[in-house]
Amino acid sequence: MRGIPRVTRIPRPLLDALVGVTALLTAGALATPAGAAPRPDTPADVRSVSAGAQQQAREFWTSERMRAAAPLDLVTVNGHVDGGSAPRKGRATTIAPTTPADRTASDIGLLAFPNGGGQWTGGGAVVSTAGRVFFTYQGRTASCSGNAVTSANKSTVITAGHCVKLEGAWHTNWVFVPGYHDGQAPHGRWTASKTLSTPQWTASEDINYDVGAAVVAPLDGRLLTDVVGGQGLAFNTGYNLRMYAFGFPAAAPYDGEKFIYCSGNTNRDFLLSDDHGMNCNMTGGSSGGPWFTQFNEATGTGLLSSVNSFKYNFLPNRMYGPHFGADAQNLYQAAQAS
Repeated sequence: MRGIPRVTRIPRPLLDALVGVTALLTAGALATPAGAAPRPDTPADVRSVSAGAQQQAREFWTSERMRAAAPLDLVTVNGHVDGGSAPRKGRATTIAPTTPADRTASDIGLLAFPNGGGQWTGGGAVVSTAGRVFFTYQGRTASCSGNAVTSANKSTVITAGHCVKLEGAWHTNWVFVPGYHDGQAPHGRWTASKTLSTPQWTASEDINYDVGAAVVAPLDGRLLTDVVGGQGLAFNTGYNLRMYAFGFPAAAPYDGEKFIYCSGNTNRDFLLSDDHGMNCNMTGGSSGGPWFTQFNEATGTGLLSSVNSFKYNFLPNRMYGPHFGADAQNLYQAAQAS
């Protein structure tokens, strides 16, 4: 097998002037706040949500509002990078998936690999652990994607950083709807009691650290992963991996009502970020959807190793997701300990 050729990284100030980055959020532009300094020694920045606000969010997201959370136009921005160091490395760590005892493997044949974007018809655990994320952003209804993961509190959802906080403000009315379809919430609307992101994202919105999390409150006396199961996770496991990506894209040609997947061999971005890259045509609304390594199509389980984050405007069919290094792992630890 021939080795992967070495590529010289173009200086970021030059690329900053030449290319744009397309955010995958369904509302608004990504703009980097000025004057903030990252705090890499901080495991996560956290927003707590009162019980009253949780109840308001649960009541706010009716079927009609979920269907109407249409994306605004995708926008391009320049220089959505901090220019700092690559994600810090730590010890390679994996955490196994957990699924309810009654969960069975899919009996549908294996799907094509690689796949640049198509509806997931394979069933399995992923159709319950993944879901849409709904929230209010600058007074507008918006959506992202997310996924329930194995966690000590059985209540942790992983998504993108810009799906919990953007332009210096935390999103409100935040809910996770696992297994969403056709305006329905088959497993309920799970409201966030806390939303979290990496300190590098909340300080300067560095695309290398575009990872977010939520701790959701119990629903009807039950905990999230007891109901829908939880996917595994992998941190510090390198680049050039075979991955599957999932999400609920809501911008054309998609409408947010279908569960879409991409699959392929990834490589490390050599332009503006240190992210993973994969051929994938998902659009706005897919942000925060899970990327899995060691994904088993028959069971629908894998190790969450990145999330849908951004695209370059001149590469509309290539998705990028942050490398899960030490800071993403610290964020996960802070969330599951909440």
